[in-house]
Amino acid sequence: MKKLIIVGSGAAGYTAAIYAARANLTPLVLDGVQPGGQLTLTTEIENFPGFPTGITGPELMDGMRRQAERFGARFVMDSVASAEFGGRPLHLTLAGGQMLAADAVIIATGATPKYLGLPSEQQLIGHGVSACATCDGAFYRNEPIAVVGGGDTAMEEALFLTRFASRITVIHRRDQFRASPIMAGRVLQHSKIEVRWNSVVEEVLDVARQEVTGLRLKHVQTGARSTLAVKGLFVAIGYQPNTAPFRGQLDTDAAGYVRTTGVRTSRPGVFAAGDVQDPTYRQAITAAGSGCMAALEAQRYLEELAHGRA
Repeated sequence: MKKLIIVGSGAAGYTAAIYAARANLTPLVLDGVQPGGQLTLTTEIENFPGFPTGITGPELMDGMRRQAERFGARFVMDSVASAEFGGRPLHLTLAGGQMLAADAVIIATGATPKYLGLPSEQQLIGHGVSACATCDGAFYRNEPIAVVGGGDTAMEEALFLTRFASRITVIHRRDQFRASPIMAGRVLQHSKIEVRWNSVVEEVLDVARQEVTGLRLKHVQTGARSTLAVKGLFVAIGYQPNTAPFRGQLDTDAAGYVRTTGVRTSRPGVFAAGDVQDPTYRQAITAAGSGCMAALEAQRYLEELAHGRA
């Protein structure tokens, strides 16, 4: 049986591993299907403290992983298929079929941005296609860009991007936004923003050059096609928290995010950190901070358990 298992390997999981390993908990980290998490798809990060000239996502994640390994964290490339948190010890069944037991578990499985599913879009993620305006907006100073979506998230992204872009085109498949009236009003009244109603993206240009040069659009009512010249595409159609293996075991909100008090979940000994419990900020630095908190809380819990107080 393990003292502590950390499920997930992004900024939250790796930071939790560093702190837990330094506390001599010898954590076992389950890498998941994408070791390093979403940041491995980010070509450059300029807002993580300590890197004044920036750092690539893969470099940052590799550094965090090696730091955790230095202190004794162990890594297994597998993911959780299901969990049983109803008793003690806590049980995890891995995708490979192995069953693990632990005194404490930190869930840091993150949230996956929803994309359009276009082959060209997928090939250009990190090369002009993004799902995070806060992360990547500054790369598009004085450039034309597009935002896809019609909810509050899309409105927030578009308004934030007005700080940098020369022009923002919001592309929405319907003839009115789903967003709250106040957010929609701000977008419609902004001088830098225009809207393409009843339109969808059919293709992102230009895969061959590994950069975004434009979008091929289709009007959903008339079928008419057009090309929109942009340097970046921000997809803002929501996120899906990676909580399916824990369904029915933990309290979640309507969208599936794990409900926490701090980083403590509804089950004793189970903690959650990063985007899996944070639908608001979704930043590497906030994920890392909550990973630290989860490790410290797990350490305290394990000490209480050892003394019969948990």
